[in-house]
Amino acid sequence: MTLPFKSPFSLFSSTEKPMDFAASARNSTRAPSSLVQLIKEDLDAFLAYDPSTRSKLETVLFSAGFRAVMGHRIEHALWKSGHAFLACMLAKRTRRVTGIEIHPAAQFGRRTIIDHGMGIVIGSTVIIGNDVLIYQGVTLGASNPQQAGRRHPKLGNGVLVGANAVVLGGITVGDNAKIGAGAVVVKDVPASLTVVGVPAHTWFT
Repeated sequence: MTLPFKSPFSLFSSTEKPMDFAASARNSTRAPSSLVQLIKEDLDAFLAYDPSTRSKLETVLFSAGFRAVMGHRIEHALWKSGHAFLACMLAKRTRRVTGIEIHPAAQFGRRTIIDHGMGIVIGSTVIIGNDVLIYQGVTLGASNPQQAGRRHPKLGNGVLVGANAVVLGGITVGDNAKIGAGAVVVKDVPASLTVVGVPAHTWFT
């Protein structure tokens, strides 16, 4: 069986960190040409975001969040190419290794960052935009498992989801919105708003 990607393990020979994640994101207007380039972009984003990381190799070996994102990129490519069983098998292995459960069908944008990540659950119809930051314990789940179509949230570009937040149902979180730690979100969140509480309500713009 021919896999639909090249090995990602050629990505971390350099220890140089990017100068400015925000600037590099603004300048990344061209779509990645391959899965390897997409993972490399994730790796650069992790290095720029986390000042405690010293090299690409350390990030790959010791960052559970990056390993989960890298694993999901591969699993999603397999899922889309029709290798659903292998994708699910690898996803379960990623969950055991990282403590992060992501369904292979979930759609991730560019430069997705999972910080720490233990206990994160991301459902099958989740759609995540570019430059999204997700902290540990987050659930992006379905409020009605029997619902047809998209049952899980859609996160716009630049969204931040705080630790232990729960976002349920086929709702949309607008670009640059922030979800506070521990919030329970069951309704759409407009762009650039911050929501907190149970149930979540607007804190400030």
